[in-house]
Amino acid sequence: MAESEAAAAQRRGIKSFVVRAGRMGTGQIKALAELGPRFVLPYQPAAPLNYEAVFGRQAPVVLEIGFGMGGATAQIAQTLADHDFIGCEVHEPGVGALLKLIGEQGIPNIRIFQHDAVEVLEQMIPKASLAGIHIFFPDPWHKKRHNKRRLIQPAFVAKLVEHLAPGGYLHCATDWQPYAEQMLEVLGAEPQLQNTAESYAEKPAYRPLTKFENRGIKLGHGVWDLVFRRR
Repeated sequence: MAESEAAAAQRRGIKSFVVRAGRMGTGQIKALAELGPRFVLPYQPAAPLNYEAVFGRQAPVVLEIGFGMGGATAQIAQTLADHDFIGCEVHEPGVGALLKLIGEQGIPNIRIFQHDAVEVLEQMIPKASLAGIHIFFPDPWHKKRHNKRRLIQPAFVAKLVEHLAPGGYLHCATDWQPYAEQMLEVLGAEPQLQNTAESYAEKPAYRPLTKFENRGIKLGHGVWDLVFRRR
């Protein structure tokens, strides 16, 4: 039997992103130049992070995969000021935008990797060390033939679980119902995860509504949150 497309994709390696072009504003460019050396961490293979050395304190650490333009990340980091946050985003305008917010709002508890989150996870995040993982509004790949490209797949979820501390949580959110249904199925099938709700979760108070999300809600669109914990 020929190898399925999904299996072939897994064999080639999971990627947490799709490269898209984007323009940099002057504020983003300035933030990258001035704040990048302090807040952007260099990717180094086989070099697990010492969180206390990175943040200068001992605190629960949350990894966010694909923070976009960083608005929600900045708000969450301020709401959960007793946690430290590591954000992975490959798109330079988003990195610049979050750095700009860090500078303007004086946010000390965020660090950034401008690198593929899968490699960061495998090479630099110690196993069983994360208090939480956030994956908000990943690309839904609407067309059925592209569903195999979705980030939330069994093999990737297994990788995530390895890096969660016991009791640590995985919080996913999407505004595409078919993807929400797939997420619920995949996360529910992972034996080391336990759902915190009967099916979908109420939106946790720490996750802010984005402008895009607010617009969708006004149009009657749904948003689905899923919060699972490592057993």
